[in-house]
Amino acid sequence: MAATLSRVETLTLVSLSAACVGIIANTFHGNGEPLIASIAFSGIAFAFTFSLIRWLGPVFVRAGLKGRDMCKSRKVEIPETMGALCAVVYLLTIIVFIPFPFYKDIVAATSGGGNRDVVVELEQVETGRFLHRFPHSKLASYLSAILSLQAVVLLGIGDDLFDIRWRHKFFIPAFASIPMLVVYFVDFGVTKVVVPVPFQHYLGELLDLGWLYYAYMAAIAVFCPNSINILAGINGIEVSQSLVIAFLLVLNDALYLAPDTPYPHPATDSHLFSLYLLLPFIGVSLALWWHNWFPAKVFVGDTYCYFAGMVFAVVGILGHFSKTLLLLFIPQVFNFIYSAPQLFRVVPCPRHRLPSFNARTGLLEPSVTQWQHPPSRPVAAILNLLHRSRLLQVEKNGKGEIVESTNFTVLNLWLVWFGPMREDMLAIGILVMQMSCGLLGLVVRHRLALWVFKEDNRGFGILVR
Repeated sequence: MAATLSRVETLTLVSLSAACVGIIANTFHGNGEPLIASIAFSGIAFAFTFSLIRWLGPVFVRAGLKGRDMCKSRKVEIPETMGALCAVVYLLTIIVFIPFPFYKDIVAATSGGGNRDVVVELEQVETGRFLHRFPHSKLASYLSAILSLQAVVLLGIGDDLFDIRWRHKFFIPAFASIPMLVVYFVDFGVTKVVVPVPFQHYLGELLDLGWLYYAYMAAIAVFCPNSINILAGINGIEVSQSLVIAFLLVLNDALYLAPDTPYPHPATDSHLFSLYLLLPFIGVSLALWWHNWFPAKVFVGDTYCYFAGMVFAVVGILGHFSKTLLLLFIPQVFNFIYSAPQLFRVVPCPRHRLPSFNARTGLLEPSVTQWQHPPSRPVAAILNLLHRSRLLQVEKNGKGEIVESTNFTVLNLWLVWFGPMREDMLAIGILVMQMSCGLLGLVVRHRLALWVFKEDNRGFGILVR
Protein backbone atom coordinates (compact mmCIF):
# COMPACT_ATOMS: atom_id res chain seq x y z
CA MET A 1 0.00 0.00 0.00
CA ALA A 2 1.33 3.42 -0.95
CA ALA A 3 2.06 5.69 2.01
CA THR A 4 0.91 8.76 0.08
CA LEU A 5 -2.22 9.75 -1.79
CA SER A 6 -2.16 9.86 -5.56
CA ARG A 7 -2.90 13.15 -7.29
CA VAL A 8 -6.39 12.00 -8.27
CA GLU A 9 -7.12 10.83 -4.73
CA THR A 10 -5.86 14.11 -3.28
CA LEU A 11 -8.00 16.22 -5.61
CA THR A 12 -11.05 14.04 -4.97
CA LEU A 13 -10.73 14.14 -1.19
CA VAL A 14 -9.99 17.88 -1.11
CA SER A 15 -12.98 18.58 -3.36
CA LEU A 16 -15.22 16.38 -1.22
CA SER A 17 -14.06 18.08 1.98
CA ALA A 18 -14.50 21.57 0.52
CA ALA A 19 -18.01 20.76 -0.67
CA CYS A 20 -18.93 19.36 2.73
CA VAL A 21 -17.55 22.42 4.53
CA GLY A 22 -19.62 24.63 2.23
CA ILE A 23 -22.75 22.60 3.00
CA ILE A 24 -22.11 22.86 6.74
CA ALA A 25 -21.60 26.63 6.52
CA ASN A 26 -24.81 26.97 4.53
CA THR A 27 -26.86 25.19 7.20
CA PHE A 28 -26.42 28.18 9.52
CA HIS A 29 -28.53 30.31 7.17
CA GLY A 30 -31.59 28.24 8.05
CA ASN A 31 -32.56 26.30 11.15
CA GLY A 32 -29.29 24.42 11.38
CA GLU A 33 -30.51 21.48 9.22
CA PRO A 34 -28.76 18.88 11.42
CA LEU A 35 -29.48 15.95 9.10
CA ILE A 36 -27.84 17.68 6.14
CA ALA A 37 -24.97 18.76 8.37
CA SER A 38 -24.55 15.15 9.53
CA ILE A 39 -24.26 13.96 5.92
CA ALA A 40 -21.63 16.64 5.28
CA PHE A 41 -19.69 15.70 8.40
CA SER A 42 -19.78 12.08 7.22
CA GLY A 43 -18.12 13.11 3.97
CA ILE A 44 -15.38 14.93 5.87
CA ALA A 45 -14.93 11.91 8.16
CA PHE A 46 -14.51 9.69 5.07
CA ALA A 47 -11.83 11.98 3.64
CA PHE A 48 -9.91 12.22 6.91
CA THR A 49 -10.06 8.48 7.59
CA PHE A 50 -9.00 7.60 4.04
CA SER A 51 -6.01 9.95 4.28
CA LEU A 52 -4.94 8.86 7.77
CA ILE A 53 -4.97 5.18 6.82
CA ARG A 54 -2.58 5.93 3.97
CA TRP A 55 -0.32 8.25 5.95
CA LEU A 56 -0.16 6.26 9.19
CA GLY A 57 -0.05 2.72 7.79
CA PRO A 58 3.80 2.59 7.70
CA VAL A 59 3.93 4.19 11.16
CA PHE A 60 1.79 1.36 12.57
CA VAL A 61 4.04 -1.24 10.92
CA ARG A 62 7.16 0.32 12.45
CA ALA A 63 5.42 0.34 15.85
CA GLY A 64 4.82 -3.41 15.56
CA LEU A 65 1.09 -3.13 14.81
CA LYS A 66 1.18 -5.43 11.83
CA GLY A 67 0.02 -8.88 10.79
CA ARG A 68 0.29 -11.46 8.04
CA ASP A 69 -2.62 -12.42 5.83
CA MET A 70 -2.91 -16.16 6.42
CA CYS A 71 -5.25 -16.65 3.44
CA LYS A 72 -2.69 -15.64 0.81
CA SER A 73 0.18 -17.51 -0.82
CA ARG A 74 2.49 -14.54 -0.13
CA LYS A 75 2.05 -13.74 3.54
CA VAL A 76 3.16 -10.11 3.43
CA GLU A 77 3.03 -8.02 6.60
CA ILE A 78 0.44 -5.23 6.46
CA PRO A 79 -0.71 -2.60 9.01
CA GLU A 80 -3.11 -3.75 11.69
CA THR A 81 -5.47 -1.98 14.15
CA MET A 82 -6.60 0.50 11.50
CA GLY A 83 -10.03 0.39 13.11
CA ALA A 84 -8.59 2.57 15.86
CA LEU A 85 -8.13 5.40 13.34
CA CYS A 86 -11.76 5.04 12.25
CA ALA A 87 -12.96 5.11 15.85
CA VAL A 88 -10.94 8.23 16.71
CA VAL A 89 -12.12 10.13 13.63
CA TYR A 90 -15.69 9.04 14.33
CA LEU A 91 -15.59 10.19 17.96
CA LEU A 92 -14.12 13.56 16.99
CA THR A 93 -16.78 13.95 14.29
CA ILE A 94 -19.77 13.33 16.55
CA ILE A 95 -18.24 15.58 19.23
CA VAL A 96 -17.84 18.48 16.78
CA PHE A 97 -21.38 17.79 15.56
CA ILE A 98 -22.91 18.32 19.03
CA PRO A 99 -24.12 21.95 18.46
CA PHE A 100 -26.00 21.14 15.26
CA PRO A 101 -28.91 19.01 16.58
CA PHE A 102 -29.51 21.71 19.21
CA TYR A 103 -28.94 24.74 16.97
CA LYS A 104 -32.58 25.90 17.11
CA ASP A 105 -32.65 25.50 20.89
CA ILE A 106 -29.38 27.42 21.27
CA VAL A 107 -30.73 30.25 19.10
CA ALA A 108 -33.92 30.35 21.15
CA ALA A 109 -31.87 30.51 24.33
CA THR A 110 -29.90 33.54 23.22
CA SER A 111 -32.39 35.56 21.11
CA GLY A 112 -35.49 35.87 23.24
CA GLY A 113 -37.14 32.77 21.82
CA GLY A 114 -38.89 31.86 25.04
CA ASN A 115 -35.99 29.88 26.43
CA ARG A 116 -34.61 32.58 28.69
CA ASP A 117 -33.49 31.89 32.23
CA VAL A 118 -36.33 31.71 34.70
CA VAL A 119 -34.17 33.02 37.56
CA VAL A 120 -33.18 36.42 38.87
CA GLU A 121 -29.72 37.80 38.15
CA LEU A 122 -28.35 37.22 41.69
CA GLU A 123 -29.30 33.55 41.50
CA GLN A 124 -27.66 33.30 38.09
CA VAL A 125 -24.36 34.31 39.64
CA GLU A 126 -24.62 31.53 42.21
CA THR A 127 -26.19 28.69 40.20
CA GLY A 128 -25.64 29.58 36.55
CA ARG A 129 -28.30 29.62 33.86
CA PHE A 130 -31.30 27.34 33.71
CA LEU A 131 -32.73 27.09 30.20
CA HIS A 132 -36.12 25.64 30.99
CA ARG A 133 -37.01 24.78 27.39
CA PHE A 134 -33.66 23.35 26.32
CA PRO A 135 -33.86 19.57 25.62
CA HIS A 136 -31.38 18.52 28.29
CA SER A 137 -32.53 14.89 28.08
CA LYS A 138 -31.60 14.67 24.38
CA LEU A 139 -28.19 16.17 25.06
CA ALA A 140 -27.67 13.72 27.93
CA SER A 141 -28.51 10.79 25.62
CA TYR A 142 -26.05 12.04 23.01
CA LEU A 143 -23.26 12.54 25.54
CA SER A 144 -23.87 9.15 27.17
CA ALA A 145 -23.57 7.55 23.73
CA ILE A 146 -20.17 9.22 23.29
CA LEU A 147 -19.03 8.01 26.72
CA SER A 148 -20.05 4.42 26.01
CA LEU A 149 -18.35 4.48 22.62
CA GLN A 150 -15.15 5.93 24.08
CA ALA A 151 -15.09 3.21 26.73
CA VAL A 152 -15.47 0.37 24.23
CA VAL A 153 -12.84 1.89 21.91
CA LEU A 154 -10.39 1.81 24.82
CA LEU A 155 -11.28 -1.87 25.27
CA GLY A 156 -10.62 -2.57 21.60
CA ILE A 157 -7.28 -0.78 21.59
CA GLY A 158 -6.28 -2.63 24.76
CA ASP A 159 -7.21 -5.93 23.14
CA ASP A 160 -5.19 -5.15 20.01
CA LEU A 161 -2.16 -4.12 22.07
CA PHE A 162 -2.23 -6.72 24.85
CA ASP A 163 -4.25 -9.57 23.30
CA ILE A 164 -6.73 -9.88 26.20
CA ARG A 165 -8.13 -13.37 26.73
CA TRP A 166 -11.68 -13.91 25.46
CA ARG A 167 -13.12 -14.87 28.83
CA HIS A 168 -11.72 -11.66 30.36
CA LYS A 169 -12.99 -9.23 27.74
CA PHE A 170 -16.36 -10.77 26.94
CA PHE A 171 -18.36 -8.83 29.54
CA ILE A 172 -16.42 -5.56 29.43
CA PRO A 173 -18.88 -3.94 26.94
CA ALA A 174 -21.52 -4.27 29.66
CA PHE A 175 -19.51 -1.85 31.79
CA ALA A 176 -19.09 0.46 28.80
CA SER A 177 -22.90 0.54 28.48
CA ILE A 178 -23.44 1.92 32.01
CA PRO A 179 -23.56 5.62 30.94
CA MET A 180 -26.32 5.06 28.39
CA LEU A 181 -28.27 2.72 30.69
CA VAL A 182 -28.22 5.37 33.44
CA VAL A 183 -29.49 7.99 30.99
CA TYR A 184 -32.14 5.55 29.75
CA PHE A 185 -33.29 5.04 33.35
CA VAL A 186 -33.42 8.79 34.09
CA ASP A 187 -34.74 10.04 30.76
CA PHE A 188 -37.03 7.25 29.49
CA GLY A 189 -37.29 4.50 32.07
CA VAL A 190 -39.81 2.37 30.16
CA THR A 191 -39.40 -1.30 31.04
CA LYS A 192 -42.73 -2.53 29.67
CA VAL A 193 -43.05 -4.60 26.52
CA VAL A 194 -46.11 -5.15 24.35
CA VAL A 195 -47.50 -8.66 24.72
CA PRO A 196 -48.50 -10.51 21.51
CA VAL A 197 -52.27 -10.66 21.06
CA PRO A 198 -52.59 -14.46 21.66
CA PHE A 199 -51.04 -14.04 25.14
CA GLN A 200 -52.73 -10.82 26.20
CA HIS A 201 -55.58 -12.76 27.82
CA TYR A 202 -53.05 -14.23 30.28
CA LEU A 203 -50.47 -11.44 30.65
CA GLY A 204 -52.33 -8.28 29.71
CA GLU A 205 -51.44 -5.84 26.95
CA LEU A 206 -48.19 -4.71 28.61
CA LEU A 207 -45.71 -6.71 30.67
CA ASP A 208 -43.35 -4.87 33.02
CA LEU A 209 -39.96 -6.60 33.03
CA GLY A 210 -38.43 -4.22 35.58
CA TRP A 211 -34.71 -4.77 36.13
CA LEU A 212 -34.74 -7.66 33.65
CA TYR A 213 -35.18 -5.10 30.87
CA TYR A 214 -31.91 -3.42 31.89
CA ALA A 215 -30.21 -6.82 31.97
CA TYR A 216 -31.56 -7.39 28.46
CA MET A 217 -30.12 -4.05 27.24
CA ALA A 218 -26.75 -4.82 28.85
CA ALA A 219 -26.83 -8.18 27.05
CA ILE A 220 -27.41 -6.31 23.77
CA ALA A 221 -24.33 -4.19 24.53
CA VAL A 222 -22.30 -7.35 25.16
CA PHE A 223 -23.62 -9.29 22.18
CA CYS A 224 -23.29 -6.73 19.37
CA PRO A 225 -19.53 -6.02 19.71
CA ASN A 226 -18.61 -9.65 20.36
CA SER A 227 -20.80 -11.02 17.57
CA ILE A 228 -19.01 -8.95 14.93
CA ASN A 229 -15.67 -9.94 16.43
CA ILE A 230 -16.61 -13.63 16.18
CA LEU A 231 -17.77 -13.43 12.54
CA ALA A 232 -14.36 -12.42 11.21
CA GLY A 233 -11.22 -13.81 9.65
CA ILE A 234 -11.30 -13.01 5.93
CA ASN A 235 -10.63 -9.80 4.03
CA GLY A 236 -13.38 -7.21 4.34
CA ILE A 237 -15.92 -9.28 6.26
CA GLU A 238 -15.91 -7.24 9.50
CA VAL A 239 -16.35 -3.87 7.80
CA SER A 240 -18.72 -5.16 5.13
CA GLN A 241 -21.16 -6.81 7.54
CA SER A 242 -21.11 -3.64 9.64
CA LEU A 243 -21.87 -1.50 6.61
CA VAL A 244 -24.76 -3.76 5.59
CA ILE A 245 -26.26 -3.53 9.09
CA ALA A 246 -25.72 0.24 9.15
CA PHE A 247 -27.45 0.75 5.79
CA LEU A 248 -30.37 -1.44 6.91
CA LEU A 249 -30.70 0.64 10.10
CA VAL A 250 -30.67 3.82 7.99
CA LEU A 251 -33.44 2.29 5.87
CA ASN A 252 -35.43 1.54 9.02
CA ASP A 253 -34.91 5.12 10.22
CA ALA A 254 -36.00 6.45 6.83
CA LEU A 255 -39.30 4.57 7.15
CA TYR A 256 -40.14 6.70 10.20
CA LEU A 257 -39.13 9.92 8.43
CA ALA A 258 -40.93 9.19 5.15
CA PRO A 259 -43.68 11.59 4.00
CA ASP A 260 -46.39 8.94 4.46
CA THR A 261 -45.53 8.51 8.16
CA PRO A 262 -47.96 10.33 10.50
CA TYR A 263 -46.35 13.55 11.76
CA PRO A 264 -45.39 14.49 14.37
CA HIS A 265 -44.42 10.90 15.10
CA PRO A 266 -43.27 10.17 18.68
CA ALA A 267 -40.33 8.16 17.32
CA THR A 268 -39.07 10.88 14.95
CA ASP A 269 -36.46 12.27 17.34
CA SER A 270 -35.22 8.78 18.23
CA HIS A 271 -34.62 7.88 14.60
CA LEU A 272 -32.99 11.22 13.86
CA PHE A 273 -30.68 10.50 16.80
CA SER A 274 -29.92 7.13 15.20
CA LEU A 275 -29.06 8.78 11.87
CA TYR A 276 -26.77 11.31 13.54
CA LEU A 277 -24.68 8.41 14.86
CA LEU A 278 -24.95 6.08 11.86
CA LEU A 279 -24.08 8.46 9.01
CA PRO A 280 -20.57 9.35 10.29
CA PHE A 281 -20.05 5.66 11.06
CA ILE A 282 -20.81 4.82 7.43
CA GLY A 283 -18.38 7.53 6.34
CA VAL A 284 -15.39 6.21 8.30
CA SER A 285 -16.28 2.58 7.56
CA LEU A 286 -16.36 3.15 3.80
CA ALA A 287 -12.84 4.58 3.97
CA LEU A 288 -11.67 1.53 5.91
CA TRP A 289 -13.55 -0.86 3.59
CA TRP A 290 -11.71 0.64 0.61
CA HIS A 291 -8.41 -0.56 2.09
CA ASN A 292 -9.62 -3.76 3.78
CA TRP A 293 -11.53 -5.40 0.93
CA PHE A 294 -9.86 -8.27 -0.90
CA PRO A 295 -6.93 -8.18 -1.32
CA ALA A 296 -6.59 -6.37 1.99
CA LYS A 297 -3.97 -3.65 2.36
CA VAL A 298 -4.72 -3.17 6.07
CA PHE A 299 -6.36 -5.13 8.88
CA VAL A 300 -9.13 -3.60 10.98
CA GLY A 301 -8.19 -5.14 14.36
CA ASP A 302 -10.49 -5.91 17.27
CA THR A 303 -10.97 -2.19 17.92
CA TYR A 304 -13.21 -1.81 14.89
CA CYS A 305 -15.33 -4.84 15.79
CA TYR A 306 -16.05 -3.57 19.30
CA PHE A 307 -16.54 -0.01 18.10
CA ALA A 308 -18.96 -1.00 15.31
CA GLY A 309 -20.97 -3.30 17.55
CA MET A 310 -21.30 -0.64 20.26
CA VAL A 311 -22.50 1.93 17.70
CA PHE A 312 -25.34 -0.44 16.83
CA ALA A 313 -26.07 -1.18 20.49
CA VAL A 314 -26.19 2.54 21.31
CA VAL A 315 -28.59 3.45 18.51
CA GLY A 316 -30.76 0.42 19.25
CA ILE A 317 -31.03 1.12 22.98
CA LEU A 318 -31.22 4.93 23.00
CA GLY A 319 -33.25 4.92 19.77
CA HIS A 320 -35.71 2.50 21.45
CA PHE A 321 -35.68 -0.17 18.74
CA SER A 322 -33.42 -2.85 20.20
CA LYS A 323 -35.76 -5.67 19.08
CA THR A 324 -35.61 -4.42 15.50
CA LEU A 325 -31.81 -4.32 15.82
CA LEU A 326 -31.72 -8.01 16.73
CA LEU A 327 -33.69 -8.86 13.58
CA LEU A 328 -30.82 -7.36 11.57
CA PHE A 329 -28.31 -9.49 13.49
CA ILE A 330 -29.83 -12.84 12.48
CA PRO A 331 -26.59 -14.17 10.88
CA GLN A 332 -24.59 -13.04 13.93
CA VAL A 333 -27.09 -14.66 16.29
CA PHE A 334 -26.88 -17.91 14.32
CA ASN A 335 -23.08 -17.74 14.21
CA PHE A 336 -22.92 -17.24 17.99
CA ILE A 337 -25.24 -20.17 18.67
CA TYR A 338 -23.41 -22.33 16.13
CA SER A 339 -20.02 -21.36 17.66
CA ALA A 340 -21.15 -21.99 21.24
CA PRO A 341 -19.75 -25.57 21.48
CA GLN A 342 -16.26 -24.23 20.79
CA LEU A 343 -16.65 -20.96 22.67
CA PHE A 344 -17.64 -22.88 25.81
CA ARG A 345 -15.00 -25.59 25.24
CA VAL A 346 -17.39 -28.49 24.66
CA VAL A 347 -15.44 -28.98 21.42
CA PRO A 348 -11.69 -28.18 21.16
CA CYS A 349 -11.24 -24.57 20.06
CA PRO A 350 -8.04 -23.49 18.30
CA ARG A 351 -6.88 -19.90 18.66
CA HIS A 352 -7.81 -19.04 15.06
CA ARG A 353 -10.81 -20.63 13.37
CA LEU A 354 -10.61 -18.84 10.03
CA PRO A 355 -10.88 -20.98 6.88
CA SER A 356 -7.65 -22.62 5.71
CA PHE A 357 -5.92 -21.54 2.51
CA ASN A 358 -4.98 -24.18 -0.06
CA ALA A 359 -1.84 -22.82 -1.72
CA ARG A 360 -2.14 -25.30 -4.60
CA THR A 361 -5.64 -24.24 -5.67
CA GLY A 362 -5.66 -20.71 -4.27
CA LEU A 363 -9.04 -21.42 -2.65
CA LEU A 364 -10.32 -21.40 0.91
CA GLU A 365 -11.40 -24.66 2.53
CA PRO A 366 -13.07 -25.37 5.88
CA SER A 367 -10.54 -25.36 8.70
CA VAL A 368 -10.58 -28.24 11.17
CA THR A 369 -9.89 -28.88 14.84
CA GLN A 370 -8.02 -31.99 15.92
CA TRP A 371 -9.37 -34.29 18.60
CA GLN A 372 -6.47 -35.47 20.76
CA HIS A 373 -8.85 -37.85 22.51
CA PRO A 374 -12.09 -39.27 21.08
CA PRO A 375 -15.17 -37.26 22.13
CA SER A 376 -17.54 -38.69 24.70
CA ARG A 377 -20.42 -40.76 23.42
CA PRO A 378 -23.09 -37.98 23.71
CA VAL A 379 -20.81 -35.42 22.01
CA ALA A 380 -19.92 -37.92 19.27
CA ALA A 381 -23.62 -38.61 18.67
CA ILE A 382 -24.33 -34.89 18.27
CA LEU A 383 -21.35 -34.42 15.95
CA ASN A 384 -22.48 -37.33 13.79
CA LEU A 385 -25.99 -35.87 13.63
CA LEU A 386 -24.59 -32.50 12.53
CA HIS A 387 -22.46 -34.28 9.96
CA ARG A 388 -25.47 -36.10 8.50
CA SER A 389 -27.38 -32.79 8.44
CA ARG A 390 -24.51 -31.14 6.50
CA LEU A 391 -23.92 -28.70 9.35
CA LEU A 392 -20.43 -30.10 9.93
CA GLN A 393 -17.77 -32.33 8.44
CA VAL A 394 -16.03 -34.98 10.54
CA GLU A 395 -13.18 -37.38 9.85
CA LYS A 396 -12.93 -40.78 11.55
CA ASN A 397 -10.14 -43.26 12.06
CA GLY A 398 -10.28 -46.99 11.39
CA LYS A 399 -12.07 -47.56 14.71
CA GLY A 400 -14.88 -45.19 13.76
CA GLU A 401 -13.71 -42.58 16.27
CA ILE A 402 -13.86 -38.90 15.36
CA VAL A 403 -10.34 -37.50 14.95
CA GLU A 404 -11.14 -34.10 13.45
CA SER A 405 -14.12 -31.86 12.72
CA THR A 406 -14.58 -28.56 10.96
CA ASN A 407 -14.59 -25.43 13.10
CA PHE A 408 -17.95 -24.07 14.19
CA THR A 409 -18.21 -20.77 12.29
CA VAL A 410 -20.55 -19.57 9.57
CA LEU A 411 -17.56 -19.02 7.28
CA ASN A 412 -16.53 -22.67 7.53
CA LEU A 413 -20.15 -23.83 7.30
CA TRP A 414 -20.56 -21.88 4.06
CA LEU A 415 -17.56 -23.74 2.64
CA VAL A 416 -19.03 -27.04 3.82
CA TRP A 417 -22.22 -26.24 1.92
CA PHE A 418 -20.79 -24.78 -1.28
CA GLY A 419 -17.25 -26.19 -1.43
CA PRO A 420 -13.88 -24.42 -1.68
CA MET A 421 -13.98 -20.91 -3.12
CA ARG A 422 -11.98 -17.72 -3.43
CA GLU A 423 -11.80 -15.46 -0.41
CA ASP A 424 -13.69 -12.57 -2.02
CA MET A 425 -16.46 -14.87 -3.25
CA LEU A 426 -16.87 -16.25 0.29
CA ALA A 427 -17.19 -12.71 1.63
CA ILE A 428 -19.73 -11.78 -1.05
CA GLY A 429 -21.80 -14.87 -0.27
CA ILE A 430 -21.91 -14.03 3.44
CA LEU A 431 -22.85 -10.42 2.68
CA VAL A 432 -25.68 -11.46 0.37
CA MET A 433 -26.98 -13.64 3.20
CA GLN A 434 -26.60 -10.72 5.64
CA MET A 435 -28.53 -8.37 3.37
CA SER A 436 -31.25 -10.93 2.65
CA CYS A 437 -31.73 -11.75 6.34
CA GLY A 438 -31.78 -8.04 7.20
CA LEU A 439 -34.42 -7.18 4.62
CA LEU A 440 -36.45 -10.17 5.77
CA GLY A 441 -36.09 -8.89 9.34
CA LEU A 442 -37.50 -5.49 8.36
CA VAL A 443 -40.41 -7.14 6.57
CA VAL A 444 -41.08 -9.24 9.68
CA ARG A 445 -40.87 -6.12 11.87
CA HIS A 446 -43.19 -3.92 9.84
CA ARG A 447 -45.50 -6.41 8.12
CA LEU A 448 -45.57 -9.92 9.54
CA ALA A 449 -45.51 -8.66 13.12
CA LEU A 450 -49.03 -7.39 12.51
CA TRP A 451 -50.18 -11.01 12.73
CA VAL A 452 -49.41 -11.04 16.46
CA PHE A 453 -49.60 -7.33 17.34
CA LYS A 454 -52.46 -4.91 16.83
CA GLU A 455 -50.42 -2.24 15.08
CA ASP A 456 -47.02 -1.18 13.81
CA ASN A 457 -45.66 1.76 15.80
CA ARG A 458 -44.60 3.36 12.52
CA GLY A 459 -48.30 4.14 12.02
CA PHE A 460 -49.04 4.90 15.67
CA GLY A 461 -52.65 5.36 16.51
CA ILE A 462 -53.78 3.51 13.40
CA LEU A 463 -55.16 0.11 14.29
CA VAL A 464 -54.60 -2.68 11.83
CA ARG A 465 -57.83 -4.42 11.01
